[in-house]
Amino acid sequence: MSLFCSTGSVDTDLSPQQLKDLLTEGLAKLGARHSVIAIPPDMSRAQSRAGELTGYVWQYYADRLKAVLPAIGTHTPMQPDQIEHMFGQVPQDLFRIHNWRTDVETVGEVPAAYIREQSEGKLDFPWPAQVNRLISRGGFDLILSIGQVVPHEVIGMANHSKNILIGTGGREGINRSHYLSAVHGTERIMGRAINPVRNVLNYASDHFLRHLPIVYVLTVVGRRGDGGLAMRGLFIGDDLECFLLAAELSLKVNFEILDNPITKAVVYLDPRKFQSTWLGNKAVYRTRMALADGAELIILAPGVKEFGEDKAIDAMIRKYGYRGTPATLDAVNSNADLAAELGAAAHLIHSSSEGRFKITWCPGMLSQEEIEGVGFSYGDLKAMMARYDPQKLSHGYNQVDGEELFFIPNPGLGLWAHRSRFES
Repeated sequence: MSLFCSTGSVDTDLSPQQLKDLLTEGLAKLGARHSVIAIPPDMSRAQSRAGELTGYVWQYYADRLKAVLPAIGTHTPMQPDQIEHMFGQVPQDLFRIHNWRTDVETVGEVPAAYIREQSEGKLDFPWPAQVNRLISRGGFDLILSIGQVVPHEVIGMANHSKNILIGTGGREGINRSHYLSAVHGTERIMGRAINPVRNVLNYASDHFLRHLPIVYVLTVVGRRGDGGLAMRGLFIGDDLECFLLAAELSLKVNFEILDNPITKAVVYLDPRKFQSTWLGNKAVYRTRMALADGAELIILAPGVKEFGEDKAIDAMIRKYGYRGTPATLDAVNSNADLAAELGAAAHLIHSSSEGRFKITWCPGMLSQEEIEGVGFSYGDLKAMMARYDPQKLSHGYNQVDGEELFFIPNPGLGLWAHRSRFES
């Protein structure tokens, strides 16, 4: 087990050339490789710099890079214009599409006893370790898993084995891991590198993926004072160490602990990245620990046109809505369709305020009837954008007509919490 690159600090700001040089040095340490597949994220995580890194991988390996498989999980496959925007000159014929319902095989099973232990007795099922067949049967001598470590609502800190087992995983694995997170409690998981969901994925990785030539290329990306993005760290390795080092830095870079709870928050969702509440509810996940009881969260979402990118999940969200944990658990116990889509049930729990604060959604292409039908309040996007203009607001506290609000221009880049809520 090896660490091939470990560079970064809260003040580091790697230039593109430095990033390329560090990656090239790390790849050189791997020795000769002849058949390589890259596993980057999709457009929703473009700020990860994984598109740029994938380009450098292509330049380094040339025709030895045989495929690029975006780890889209349940997301919509990337379109040609998105691939070009994120990956630049990387040939589009290298790109493969992952279908989480049909393209996977189960390579092992985490026993139910372990799930019972990790869930504190709340769940009693085994967890199937599922991956895309290109990974398990593609015959590659290098599988490069590329992505960003950042606080995450399902697994505490994103990436590492999650990119493989969830990003290129299958229906049962995704559903059950998300449900474990929801049952355990998202606020007990977010920002914590080691937690029940991560433990399950680590178990699966140790027992069922160890024979595969997987190397992780992990970034930590922060925000500059001018609002731009800075590459704070790059970590490359083939075991857990690179992830733990990246997670330690990410907490310093991406986690903002506030002395006082927020009474009004406004979150803007870039329309190029966020077109569904399935993705856009990061605005809820990442701010919920910072919001005061009775607070209002306003989500400006000009690109949002649907609830779930997967049509079956979209139907589940429309049918059952974001009604909170007790109602969702009751619905799972009483309805076979939702019980068969535990990932959707988990999302409904993660995205609910549990009645503690108000969520006002301002979508570009969903109606008031649709938004209110799933349990959110509705705001007119045009009116709200005029009042809370993202171009005029700065990250953090702002004053608008005598009203104090906390503005977040990119919820995917961080986690916010009131000190007492995180420490508890």
